[in-house]
Amino acid sequence: MFEAYYSLTHSPFSKETSAGFASKGFSEARARLQYLQKVRGIGLLTGEPGAGKTFVLKAFADELNPSLFKVIYFPLSTGTVMDSYRGLVSGLGEEPRYRKVDLFEQIQARISTLYKDKKITPVFILDEMHMAPNKMLMDLGLLFNFRMDSWNPFVLILSGLPPLQHRLSLANSQPLNQRVVMRYALEPLEKKEVREYIEHHLQQAGAKHPLFNEEALEAIASLSQGWPRVINNLCVNCLLLGAQAKKELIDEEVVRLAAAETGM
Repeated sequence: MFEAYYSLTHSPFSKETSAGFASKGFSEARARLQYLQKVRGIGLLTGEPGAGKTFVLKAFADELNPSLFKVIYFPLSTGTVMDSYRGLVSGLGEEPRYRKVDLFEQIQARISTLYKDKKITPVFILDEMHMAPNKMLMDLGLLFNFRMDSWNPFVLILSGLPPLQHRLSLANSQPLNQRVVMRYALEPLEKKEVREYIEHHLQQAGAKHPLFNEEALEAIASLSQGWPRVINNLCVNCLLLGAQAKKELIDEEVVRLAAAETGM
């Protein structure tokens, strides 16, 4: 593997890496989520595929004090809408009932108990919400309505692709849309940040000197358009090809070959 050839302690661009890079977008998203943590209520985080939404949400969740916050994460892509409601009930530590009305009652009662009696704020993170049917968006406006919308004993984060923002703006989603107190759309890394991102992750993996020359970094920034997931995939392929070709320094030609292999 390329790790041994380049004297790296681990793969610098894998999902498992804990090396966080605080880009401008990441820092702003983090600040918005921290604001939502304080005021409670509903927040919206959107971004293109590979923008880093899940990474931002994980970093936010990891920072929460478990004695004060209970995180319930559910990606909509893992099942049906009813599965989502049952997942929320299970995440709250209850045995899900069968009917939707009973599930809603369970969720609201458990949220109230945690907040009032145990001083714990439930934090719901619903991912892939651009896939949610319209009825679910309408349901959420009812489900997270406490004391005629005068009390927010929870944090609810809706995360998804940019079309989610548009769907919330439609008339049938207005009850939910009007209650969103925080919105943020993740943008790609700037050109300068792409270089810093790559160098940061390589340093975290033990690199003692640059592994990409200037032309290679320029090419990666251009081909990836600044999206972190694309950068990761491209850099991994570059390192694999570079090691195979015994290149001490990855150049633009290796990037071109790596891009072709990834279908770019």
